[in-house]
Amino acid sequence: MNRRTLACTAALVAVLGAGTACQPTETNGTGSKTTATATSGTGSNDSKTVAKKTVPNFVGMGLQSAQDAAQKQGFYALKSHDSLGRGRFQAFDRNWKVCSQNYKAGKVVPTDTELDFGSVKLDETCPAKDQSAPSAAGGTMPDFHGKSVKAARAALDSSTSITVNDASSDDRMVLIESNWQVCTQKPAAGAKLAGQPVEFTAVKYGETCP
Repeated sequence: MNRRTLACTAALVAVLGAGTACQPTETNGTGSKTTATATSGTGSNDSKTVAKKTVPNFVGMGLQSAQDAAQKQGFYALKSHDSLGRGRFQAFDRNWKVCSQNYKAGKVVPTDTELDFGSVKLDETCPAKDQSAPSAAGGTMPDFHGKSVKAARAALDSSTSITVNDASSDDRMVLIESNWQVCTQKPAAGAKLAGQPVEFTAVKYGETCP
């Protein structure tokens, strides 16, 4: 009996109560030795099972309440957007209410599905249909009249030089651009954009352009 066999036998005796035995060795065809290992039997390619749930009706709820209710149902991929197309962030969810949802109530979807809530502030009226922000301008000037200055700026190339002035006679500073709507623009809608500066006049939402 060689030393390797003796060592293996001694180890077997020492741990017999725990049910452990020496692993056998085998060649891999090239002459080198490999150690046999146990597998879980589940397979490494098994996909994770995702539960499916029925989407509740969130419309009319406060945004924070809607998000809490969604999470209780197992939906954690949540986002929201401004239903008025003004590009405002929902920084304080309790100050917003849900106007729309991207999946209708009653639809059964996997719980890792992203739910998107269209929302407005509590004192605002939900639009009949979500208003989308202007699309990227490309090479032609869009019609930004009535759109928020913030949304208009976002639609233009980031390198564009933009000037915004108060359209009223009050000469106010345009600070929070999502609260201001475009009255006039230069270049005009449909004009070719070739890197020229852009000028807007604007008034606050709730005011009338002169």
